[in-house]
Amino acid sequence: MADQASRLVIFDCDGVLVDSEPISLDVLVEALGAAGVSMTAEEASERFLGRSLKSMSAILHDEHGLATDDAFLEGMRMRLYARFREELKPVLGIRNAVEQLDAASCVASSSQPERIRLSLTVTGLLDLFEPNIFSASMVAHGKPAPDLFLHASAQMGYEPANCVVIEDSPAGIEAAKAAGMRVFAFAGASHARNHRHRQALANLHPDVLFDDMSELIQFVRQ
Repeated sequence: MADQASRLVIFDCDGVLVDSEPISLDVLVEALGAAGVSMTAEEASERFLGRSLKSMSAILHDEHGLATDDAFLEGMRMRLYARFREELKPVLGIRNAVEQLDAASCVASSSQPERIRLSLTVTGLLDLFEPNIFSASMVAHGKPAPDLFLHASAQMGYEPANCVVIEDSPAGIEAAKAAGMRVFAFAGASHARNHRHRQALANLHPDVLFDDMSELIQFVRQ
């Protein structure tokens, strides 16, 4: 096993660094309802959690006949950003966990770059990762394809075998496995504290399934 200095820890953002998913799902369900698509937060979570905007738009078009044009996406984005500025909080214990890691780290998220930086700025975490922030908009295929994680590791100068991914979504776990990386599934954010979500993560057999960020250091060191 590689020593600590030769390891890269790749963090997803939403639901791993920031407790954003309940806000995001609420805004999405509201926007879909206004567009004539009835969907519960649970259904939206199962269908879209961890996926890129491009992937979500394709699913909505194929399954519901909804064309998510620029006006729709911009309206949803503005409502989401306004709520982030008012409500968004960091995941409990995340700053201490990242600061104590004896390894390099970066962010690789399905969100757009401006949303990632807004999330990290509002929650006071941006200084931990800037400029090592990677978005699905930088690659051809978002999660569950491995493209984003492979892009992040290449840009950071690490082999996939020396990378650990911290993810909260099934799509993210699948992407990490496809990239040939170890993956730790985090089930401690607000949206993940239920049996259904935890079981969905466990079914994909991550290397670790945990719900307390204070435990991350010991898992990375093992």
